Amino acid sequence: MKRIIGVILLACTMCLSSCKNREVKETLPLCRVMTVAAKAVEINESYSASIQGRQDIDIYPQISGTITELRVYEGKTVRKGEVMFVIDQVPYRAAWRKTMADVHAAEAQVETARLEYRSKQQLFAEKVVSEYDLSTAKNALAIAEATLEQAKALEEDAQNSLSYTEVKSPSNGVVGTLPYREGALVSASMAIPLTSVSDNSEVYVYFSITEKRVHSLLRQYGSHDEVIRQMPPVRLQLNDGSLYDGQGHVESISGIINRKTGTVSVRSIFDNTNRTLLSGGIGNVIIPHREDSVIVIPQTATTELQNKILAYKVAEDGCVHSCELTVEKLNDGKDYIVRSGLAVGDVIVTEGTGLLQDGIQIDIRKDEPSK
Repeated sequence: MKRIIGVILLACTMCLSSCKNREVKETLPLCRVMTVAAKAVEINESYSASIQGRQDIDIYPQISGTITELRVYEGKTVRKGEVMFVIDQVPYRAAWRKTMADVHAAEAQVETARLEYRSKQQLFAEKVVSEYDLSTAKNALAIAEATLEQAKALEEDAQNSLSYTEVKSPSNGVVGTLPYREGALVSASMAIPLTSVSDNSEVYVYFSITEKRVHSLLRQYGSHDEVIRQMPPVRLQLNDGSLYDGQGHVESISGIINRKTGTVSVRSIFDNTNRTLLSGGIGNVIIPHREDSVIVIPQTATTELQNKILAYKVAEDGCVHSCELTVEKLNDGKDYIVRSGLAVGDVIVTEGTGLLQDGIQIDIRKDEPSK
């Protein structure tokens, strides 16, 4: 009887052990994996940028007076030399006429002094007057001529002042805000300009790149001029997230490093004939470049822990081990470029990494290698 009971207990123990092993095997997490491979990708580098018109000119009056005519409106496109404001011309026209009269009077004085001098020359030749009288007449003529020149200078200044009553656009562009209207008293010393004119048929887009990136480009191409020549066309992402239709190109790279930021200023230029881009706006410059052999993995193959990006490598025994990665986001928003932490041929888990722990064993379902 005891032998029978022993046999039964042994059978039960073996059955329980078999069920336990089967349960352990059945509870292994089923994970998709992939074999890491290298491929060629096009990478978009994005840099914060500011937009500035080719010329943003503040318009100030050069004289004082009351605005009598306002010939432009906000947002109007003006041509170089077009009259924008007219300042009260009456006092300046009167001052100009007075200086013209002074010029005529001075011219008459010069003629009189010249006649007097010629007369004294004849009388001196006939020994009727002394040399002193001749010199006095000559000096009087010189004083009259100097007075005429002074009068002409004042007349020219008055004419310039009169011309300044018409405030003209210094360049082609678009009119900005108009804080002053007809009847407003303005002067050359006021703090706020009459308006501004923005020549934004082309716009400058400024951004900064790191000193490290500059040195990398210089090593690659040899000189600043060659770097600029080899730079690909750039795109502009506007503040609302949309892409500007046209492409731009890098026009210059500063030779000075900003000590506070450790960056170098770069200027690109975009055509803006449709006036879509506004001076003073912000956005992002996108510069594409191609890398022929980089490791790319899906973002789902990683997990973030304490500001570290981790992936799980699968060992030959089916156990997983975490590794820290240095990554960059790829343009599609779904993949990472791995700069360090993985090598070609490594097998990694592609899904459910947040549920894994170091050293656990998994049941493997393979994905196709990254292409």
